[in-house]
Amino acid sequence: MAIQQADKLLKKHKDLHCAKVLKAIGLQRTGKQDEAYALAQEVAALEPTDDNSLQALTILYREMHRPELVTKLYEAAVKKVPNSEEYHSHLFMAYARVGEYKKMQQAGMALYKIVPKNPYYFWSVMSLIMQSISAQDENLSKTMFLPLAERMVEKMVKEDKIEAEAEVELYYMILERLEKYQEALDVVRGKLGEKLTSELQSRENKCMAMYKKLCRWPECNALSRRLLLKNSDDWQFYITYFDSLFQLIDESWTPPLEEEHSLEGEVHYSIEQAVKFIEERITEESKSTRPLRGPYLAKLELIRRLRCRGCNDEYKLGDPEELMFQYFKKFGDKPCCFTDLKVFVDLLPSSQYTKFVSQLLEVIPLSSTTESEIALPTDIKALQQHLCVVQLSRLLGIYHAMDKKQKLTVVRELMLRYHHGLEFGKTCLKTELQFSDYYCLLAVHLLLDLWLEEGEEMAVWQCLTLLEEGLSHSPSNAQFKLLLIRIYCRLGAFEPVAELYSSLDAKHIQHDTIGYLLTRYAESLGHYAAASQSCNFALRFFHSNQKDTSEYIIQAYKYGAFEKIPEFIAFRNRLNSSLHFAQVRTERMLLDLLLEANISSSLEESIKSMSLSPEEDDIPWKDLRDNRDLTVLFNWDPKDRDISEEHRKLSLEEETLWLRIRSLTLRLVSGLPTLSHSIQPKNSEKTAENGVSSKIDTIRSLLQQLEAAVDSGKKFLEQKIQYPVLGPPPTRMAGFFSNGSCQCQTSLFYLVSDIYELDTNGLEVQERIGNSFKSLLERLTDLFNKCKGDLIEVRDGTLKTQPNLLENLVFFVETISITQWVSSYCDGPPVFTHFLDYVTELQTLTSNVIDHIKGLEIILTALKLEELSLKDTLLLQVRTSIKHLWESLTFSVFSCDVCDSICV
Repeated sequence: MAIQQADKLLKKHKDLHCAKVLKAIGLQRTGKQDEAYALAQEVAALEPTDDNSLQALTILYREMHRPELVTKLYEAAVKKVPNSEEYHSHLFMAYARVGEYKKMQQAGMALYKIVPKNPYYFWSVMSLIMQSISAQDENLSKTMFLPLAERMVEKMVKEDKIEAEAEVELYYMILERLEKYQEALDVVRGKLGEKLTSELQSRENKCMAMYKKLCRWPECNALSRRLLLKNSDDWQFYITYFDSLFQLIDESWTPPLEEEHSLEGEVHYSIEQAVKFIEERITEESKSTRPLRGPYLAKLELIRRLRCRGCNDEYKLGDPEELMFQYFKKFGDKPCCFTDLKVFVDLLPSSQYTKFVSQLLEVIPLSSTTESEIALPTDIKALQQHLCVVQLSRLLGIYHAMDKKQKLTVVRELMLRYHHGLEFGKTCLKTELQFSDYYCLLAVHLLLDLWLEEGEEMAVWQCLTLLEEGLSHSPSNAQFKLLLIRIYCRLGAFEPVAELYSSLDAKHIQHDTIGYLLTRYAESLGHYAAASQSCNFALRFFHSNQKDTSEYIIQAYKYGAFEKIPEFIAFRNRLNSSLHFAQVRTERMLLDLLLEANISSSLEESIKSMSLSPEEDDIPWKDLRDNRDLTVLFNWDPKDRDISEEHRKLSLEEETLWLRIRSLTLRLVSGLPTLSHSIQPKNSEKTAENGVSSKIDTIRSLLQQLEAAVDSGKKFLEQKIQYPVLGPPPTRMAGFFSNGSCQCQTSLFYLVSDIYELDTNGLEVQERIGNSFKSLLERLTDLFNKCKGDLIEVRDGTLKTQPNLLENLVFFVETISITQWVSSYCDGPPVFTHFLDYVTELQTLTSNVIDHIKGLEIILTALKLEELSLKDTLLLQVRTSIKHLWESLTFSVFSCDVCDSICV
């Protein structure tokens, strides 16, 4: 309708620019991009100056992801209307969108000359800072861009033209980047510093930062002490207070005899002073109208630091066990109590763990009832206290030391407490969590121990039951959903996972931080449609990041939030270098190619539409950032069982190695169509740099890189790394090597190289190719054999899944697709006997695979779930989860795209 209305207008007014652009926007939104672009360029060529046309063109170019065209638009407008403040301002913002910092600097000064307003002047200054940040040469940054920016601000300072807080912030930023910390400190402490009022303690925080840079520990100590006198609950200042205190002790610092201790007042430089100071804070806290945690935790922090230093002064502060006990009595009913004490449990000797837990339990008001042998809390406060103790028990390893029978007893008790706790949450909204949810989660963690460490298969089904039940009472509990996702994926059931992840309603950056939970398993479990969709969700976020961040930067300029601009740039760079971004982009392209593998001619078209080139590698390997949130699942495990920094590094290394293998596979596939046209003899004049000869050289180079990546991957796997249960999921690399997919795919690409030589070496190569065909068929048959078996089986009353069979089947489909593409290429040279035999056997193998899948359907349909042994009353509800899982796994084979791909 918009296009029709625009056409009506244009019939009456042929030169109405705005109508043409509005029509172009309509065409763009109906998918007619070429027509839209041509129409827009007609108007742009006339260099319009009316605001409506310019704004409409800006909207269109942004939707086309062509922000560079907006700059040309306003450059022309500024030339025609040189004194327009509005057009100069739009030009500056257009440059900001594309990161043209030098032109931004010039545009800002041009704007300031037309309209001498401070913000415009400082836009230009900020653009100099951005040039320094983006400069490849750090020396150039510190000798040219930043000094020039400093001089520009100093000029305004001397002329007493500094008006706003943002301008002082900018001056501080420049001096800090120039490492002129003393000058920056003088600015903050001086008259200009009085303008720093928008944030609480902004001035003090900046002073503290500079004192640290200058290693002026007396001032750090005195300032943090003074701020703690104002607010004894501000934890950051306790940390600074202790840091500076021990620095002064190590330096044997003593105050001057007659002068002030420091610019900030009195300095503490001994442990005795610190002990007294903390005791005073606790005394003050007792007089406070609300309880403050800071002073009590500061006492424990001081003990911890003294122990680390081997000091014997800690006795002056009391026994850590008693202090933690007193802390629990005061704050045990607060959800934060566990996380507060978690930091300090190392202060307790392991021999005292059980005694400490018993001591805590004694002070919780619990009462026994006739219905239950277990003493239960009478109110929410008592419940929170008891939950805190249970969490500490898990953290201290008390549950881990139990045998199977004891663990099952604890599970029953925890679930009884969970059900009892639901009584306190009857009035909770659906968006609120139940008070007793952690009981259920802790019970599940114990069952996971039994499953993964002791091989109790029934335990995992009970986990699913408890989590599904918990979710029915707390539909918004993300922890229940995340844990269900991990367990279902581990069992090979992806069907319920997509819905669970969707209900999490992941927003913005979460597509990068937790998206791996979905994308890791969607494709490997045969759900190509879901894999494609999950990749799309992530890619949409990453692709919009560039545009969105530009808008944030523009708003920061408009409102003078200059210190945020480098943060936005760093944020954008971090996302552009995201490991997850590179993974989903690579897997999505491989997936798209695989789904089109049934039409041999479409490979070339698909590669062209994706702008894929075997020569180009656009993954920033050196700058890859692991943005995954590996602690998104709550965990109460002791340190020796928890995810460590070493686990993070190893996981990143594994993910990078797997990405390299997948990326090289994609590039090798993208090189196949370039070889499929008629081959010229090697001595022909036509074998130019861009001819077939150079293309086969590219393929061979990529193949060498793939071999190197595979070798690195095998060496990595030799370490046999075991990540924590709730840590990072391992990649598909181990399965890729063990099931033979790697050898099959590599030999296929070597086959391409051999066939290329047919035109020059003829019979010499034919025998080698024949052997390669035979070897390949043997490997494919072996891979197929590793896909055989029951996906779900009931044995001795226990249900067991084998997701590795499904993953092997997925790898088989991928390998068959690559086989088809390579076979299409093999069809180019003159036909020879080996090839015809190879194709016949390949067809037979594919038919056998289809028969196998049909057989699986019959076996799964015949499975009698009633045979399961469910004697325990706590396990009776497991049947529902098993049925759900069984249906999901069945769907994974017959409703998903694995079967379709093979059949095609």
